[in-house]
Amino acid sequence: MVTFETMNELCLRITNRGSGDYVFTKAGAFIGGECMGAKNYTFTKVMLGPQENIGQALLGQLARRITGENLPLMKVDFGGDSVTYYANDQQHVVVYHLMTNETISVESENILAFTRDCKYSVRFLGQGVISQKGLATSTLTGMGPEAYVAVLVDGNPLVMSNVQTGYTIEADPDATVCWIGADPQLRTDINWRNFIGQSSGESYMFEWGGGAPATVIIQPMERASGLDVSMDGKRSGSRPSTQRRIY
Repeated sequence: MVTFETMNELCLRITNRGSGDYVFTKAGAFIGGECMGAKNYTFTKVMLGPQENIGQALLGQLARRITGENLPLMKVDFGGDSVTYYANDQQHVVVYHLMTNETISVESENILAFTRDCKYSVRFLGQGVISQKGLATSTLTGMGPEAYVAVLVDGNPLVMSNVQTGYTIEADPDATVCWIGADPQLRTDINWRNFIGQSSGESYMFEWGGGAPATVIIQPMERASGLDVSMDGKRSGSRPSTQRRIY
């Protein structure tokens, strides 16, 4: 039995009971652990992907290379009761327990860990190249009772949901970390001002209407936009910012 929980906002605590279970985590994210007696957990680099089938793993690896959804993982095998801790560059950690067949869509760079009860895949959204969060996204779908996902966020997360209210939600694609529920529509507001460097800085948005229920996690740090259309070299969307990359 494996459970995830957030510790001190910046750390993931994984509690394992029994032997024979395993999880996938971001490569190098382990920071500490404890167990009774000798160390009973091991780390193995994942060469192709988290899929069990070799054919699916190869296809998944190809899809990640094409779309840029790179996912450097390690597999943590548990041989007994233990508690292990994981973190990444002081980023905040959000834990979500997926219900069966519930799917979370998340940027690969924001995935910290997930359990074996999560099915991983890369899905094409067809949103275009206007944002770094464009053509594809990683998805994790709950396939069992222990489907936990840990997501990394730059800063304290903002959670917005229209599941109960039916309201319309808009979010900057460069600040959107993940969502659970319906996929968004991409709304653009590009006009002549963008081409002379007079953009408002908010030229495109993800939008979930009342008929597209979703829960969205947003971070207070924007990625650099993927498109520059202004004559003075400024971005049409969000301003450029430094972004950690894992190769």
